[in-house]
Amino acid sequence: MSKSANPYRVAWPIAWTLVALTIAMTILIIFLRLESWPARTARQSTAELERLGKNLRAAFVDIAHLQPRITINDRVYIEQTTPVSELVVLSRRIEVEHELLHTWVGSSKRVKLHGTFIAKAGFDLRKGLSIDIRPDEIMVQLPNAQILGVEQQQVDVLAFENGLWNRISGQDVQSELSVLPELAWKKAAESELPAEAEETLQQQLEQRIHTAQPLRLVFKDEKKSE
Repeated sequence: MSKSANPYRVAWPIAWTLVALTIAMTILIIFLRLESWPARTARQSTAELERLGKNLRAAFVDIAHLQPRITINDRVYIEQTTPVSELVVLSRRIEVEHELLHTWVGSSKRVKLHGTFIAKAGFDLRKGLSIDIRPDEIMVQLPNAQILGVEQQQVDVLAFENGLWNRISGQDVQSELSVLPELAWKKAAESELPAEAEETLQQQLEQRIHTAQPLRLVFKDEKKSE
């Protein structure tokens, strides 16, 4: 009987040794996975941020025909190129009128003009454009929107009345014509067009870039109060 029990007494220590080795290997694998988890997570996070950087670059190339300066966690990822200096976001029709009424020695002359203009609102990119991508937010810095241009479309003469001896001169007409663009600029600047341009750019970027973190536009210029 003692001889038949010997194999069992030998087998049990071997079995326990194998179990202990298996447990030790499992613990070692778990430890190594836990130890490398931050590095693997960081690599995955960086890859995701770089993907967002490429998407933002493509969006600005599509919208503004330029490549902005993009940083990821304060590290420059893409340098800026500026083939254009202005980004027009919105255009709107502006109509203005101006009248000249002049009386001399009882004789009056009158000129009244109506002008139609297209006002363009957007951003002067010479003042800077940069994008900073972070895990908690994407921040786009650019100047405040402004009126970039006013183009004359049409001028209509509503009144052209000469006095008997107080005649309308070519200088009178040129002076009135020069006033119309100034009135159009003023009317466009006093409108909500610049603010609408900022909102439109925000919407355009959000439509092209779908991210978990918020996309925040920061305007660096202080708007002057009248």
